[in-house]
Order: sequence, then structure tokens, then C-alpha cells
Amino acid sequence: MKLGLETLDYVIFFIYFVIVSSYGYWIYKNKGKKSADSKDFFLAEGSLTWWAIGASIIASNISAEQFIGMSGQAFQLGLAISVYELLGAVSLLIVAVYFLPMYLNNKIYTMPQFLAKRYDNRLATIMAVFWLFLYIFVNLTSIIYLGGLSLEKMTGFSFMPCAIFLTVFAVIITLGGMKVIGYTDVIQVVCLVLGGLATTYLALDLLSVKVGTGSGILEGLSLIRQKADSHLHMIFEPGEYLVHDGKGGFIDAYNQLPGVMMFIIGGQWVNNLNYFGCNQYMTQRALGADIHTARNGVLFAAFMKMLMPFIVVLPGLAAYVLFQENADASIVNGITSNGVVKPDNAYPVLLNLLPVGLKGLAFAALTAAIVASLAGKANSISTIYMLDIHTKYFNPDLSEKQTIWTGRVAIVVSFSIALVISPLLANFGQAFEYIQVYTGYISPGILSIFLLGFFWKKATANGALTAAVLSVALSALIARQYPDFPFLNRMGVVFWICSLVHITISLIQSKGKDQVNAFKVDKEWFKVTPTFRFGTVAIIALFCIIYWIFW
Repeated sequence: MKLGLETLDYVIFFIYFVIVSSYGYWIYKNKGKKSADSKDFFLAEGSLTWWAIGASIIASNISAEQFIGMSGQAFQLGLAISVYELLGAVSLLIVAVYFLPMYLNNKIYTMPQFLAKRYDNRLATIMAVFWLFLYIFVNLTSIIYLGGLSLEKMTGFSFMPCAIFLTVFAVIITLGGMKVIGYTDVIQVVCLVLGGLATTYLALDLLSVKVGTGSGILEGLSLIRQKADSHLHMIFEPGEYLVHDGKGGFIDAYNQLPGVMMFIIGGQWVNNLNYFGCNQYMTQRALGADIHTARNGVLFAAFMKMLMPFIVVLPGLAAYVLFQENADASIVNGITSNGVVKPDNAYPVLLNLLPVGLKGLAFAALTAAIVASLAGKANSISTIYMLDIHTKYFNPDLSEKQTIWTGRVAIVVSFSIALVISPLLANFGQAFEYIQVYTGYISPGILSIFLLGFFWKKATANGALTAAVLSVALSALIARQYPDFPFLNRMGVVFWICSLVHITISLIQSKGKDQVNAFKVDKEWFKVTPTFRFGTVAIIALFCIIYWIFW
């Protein structure tokens, strides 16, 4: 396997870089520079179209954690890892119908702002600080690490120069504000979809050549079915399959994806609804639009999510078959490091087998996904810091221009911290699992706080604060006492316990009376257009068909 890009690859990547940078500068100069409004900088208020909102959601969501991490888990676990994308699409529909009206009709622009308005400033500040730590030390860090790792495998350069390049590129995009991010994300999504599909096509074709007769991608798909039957099931049973853990040993696949229990107990629902509905860098794209535009944007994103398994899962399955069949020495050696099978190496190693030119396209697609996601997350970090911490506690008298400038400083600082600590993630076996496990400590409590705050008028601040603290403490206790208990099931159990405690404390404190800061709810808010209803039926039907075929 030859590391590095050829001249044509660099030309293709350079063209991508120039297009994105030039378009971003044009947006900034013609639509963003003239405005000194901080809400315009952080939210692009009223200026993003439905397709820009949908594309930006996907661009922020799909990053190295999917291309590298999810492909790695497809290598490790198989098709079942698609649940994160498929259920993510369904969850986006729920968020569009029930969450967005609550935010928009109550003029909520950040998640801590919701907590302050519905509960109190105490809870809002605590959670704002926690979100900042989570977004920097888990999200930004993991994306930089996985992105640097993938570029290292593709180009032959060492990890740190690759990580620095991605960080600087993302900083340039992020400093232009949400309007620049939103519209450049459209280009980024086109690149990542076209490049991702091209990579999938060539991975299946390579599988056909190396293992089959070379008749094309349909044979490649057939070979996956023949050679990797254990990797084509959406539902696992306890002890059914042992898979590589990325540390030199094996782990029960059920621990990662605990079959039907992750739906019954609710762990997957908690994970997805919290991620798409209570997460600043997901909801932020829609919070500056009207409800009709926002919903159409989220529906567009949901359809894009249904496409993602073709882009991020199939290459991992192809790499698994090539590895198992010992079909290519470069793949076997690239995925194995010092005798340890590293699933996260599967996608970047596969990219190195692409022909000249297409490797440059894949390189551009991967970079687009990484940079767009980094930009979106960093903008959300800056938004929360400025609107919920800095202007509240440090300097409430900042001008609009000073607010934007300080927000840019926050962006640079957050990137710098994440870049410095990103190499430490090499000590973890599977990066995508790392992200899910550690965000799962607080997700149950957050979702409980938001759902009860939206739709139950008796929910109190003390009940919400207890749920937030209990979520972390109980998750840590269960993880320590029962290390083999699947983390998704743990999230479901913790959610129900937190909700019960939240309800109990609220009833005792409120004495059965509605809270004065409870949100008014109008049933008319949740009515959708026939087009949205049709899209919802189509997505849910496709979800059910996939599970019926690959159960």
C-alpha cells in the first residue's frame, strides 16, 4: 500500500479548498460582513434556507466520527451500527414536530437559555459549563483525533501536522459566523456525499476483484452476504458474537448494541433524541428560521441520514471481508498494529487503495466532513460561552462588535485546547464508542429535563438539577459496578430513574401546582404540512423494511 497523494489528487483537493474558501469569503463579504449583529453571527437569524439548514445539520453531524469511527464499528460489529443513522432520521422527525415549536415559539436560541427560562439561572449556568467541557473535550477532540488519524493514513504525514491543518482550516470557516458555516456546508455536503459514494463504489468493486471474479459492485455486495453473514444482522443476542475490541482482545457485540432492549428500555431513543433535540450544534441551525423553513430543513436532513449507511457502513463491511479473507496484504497490515486489530484503521486504509484522482476526491470528501463538523461545533461552543456565560457574568455591557470579537477568541481557544489533547485518544480502543459512552453519562438527565420542561408544567428547577447530577453519578456507579452492562441499556435505565426522581421532587415542591415559568403549549404548534407527513411515512416505512430484512 502506497501512502501519499499523487499530483492529480492534490489538484482535486486544491480545487475543493479554493471553492469552499472563496464561497465562504463571498458569503462573509456580501452577507455577513455588513452586519454587526451578534445573533446574525451566532445564528444567521432568518437567512438560512431549508436546504441550507438540512445540509448544515448533516455536515455538522457527519464527520470523522462517522467516516472513521462508524466505518470502524461496521468492521467490528457489522450492519447493526446503522441504527445510529436510521434511528437518527426518525428522531429528527420527532424533533421537527415536537421540539422545534417549543424552542421557536418561546424564542429560545441556546440550550442553557431554555434552562434559564423554564427553570432557573443556577441550572442554566451549571449545564452551560458542562456542555462547554463536553463539546471541547469529547466532541472537538475526538473529531480532530480521528481526522488527523485518517489524513495520516492517507498522506503519509505524521499525525500532528494533519491535525493542525484540519484545525486551521476549520478555524478559518468558523470565524465567519453561522451564515458562512451554513452556506459553505452545502458545498461540504455535496463533496462528502459524492466522495463518500465514490469510495463505497470502489470498495465494493475492489472486494469483487480481490475475492470474487471482478464482475463489479453487485458481486461485492453478494460477497459481503456470503462471507460476513454475522455482520448482516441488525439485532444481537447476548453472547451471540464476539468481535475485536481494538485493544487486542474480544468483546461481546451485544454490549455495544444490546438488541431489542436498546429500544424497549429506551437507550437508543435517549441517545438520539438528546443528540438531535437537546444539542446546541444540532438545533442551532434551525433556531434562526421560521417553523415552516426549519421543519423542511430537518426533514431534508432526515432523508440524508437514511443515505448515510451507504457511505459510512458499507466500506467498513467491505474492509472486514477483505481482512477476513486475507485478500490484500496492505489491508491486513494496515488494520493490524503491533498484532492488534484496530477497526478505526479500516476506512483510511481502504482509501489508500483508491486509484489516483479518486483518492483526491475521497480526501476532499473526508476533509469536508471533518471541517464542517468542527466548524459547527466550535460555533456552538462560542454561542453558549458568549450568550450564556460571558455576557451574563463577566461583561454584560459588550457592544455587538465586541461580542462577535470575543466569540471569535473563544473559537480559537477551544480549538487550541482540543488540538493539544487530541493525541491522548490513541489510548482508547474504539473512538466512536468513546464518544457514545461518555456523552451517555449526562444524556439521560438532559433529555428528562427537557421533555418534562416542555410538556409538564409542574416540573421544578430542583427536580431538574437533581436529575442532572443523578444522571452522571448513577451512570458512573453502574459503569463501575456492572462493567459488562451495555451502556445503551444503562442510558435507558438512568433516564427512567432520573425522570421518576425529577417528577417526585417536583410534585413535593410544587404541591401539585403549575410553575409560573412553565411554557404554554398550543396543540396547533404540532400540526404539520401534507408534504412533511408524507416524508415522515416514507422514512418510517424504510426504517421498518430494513429491520424486517436484516433482523
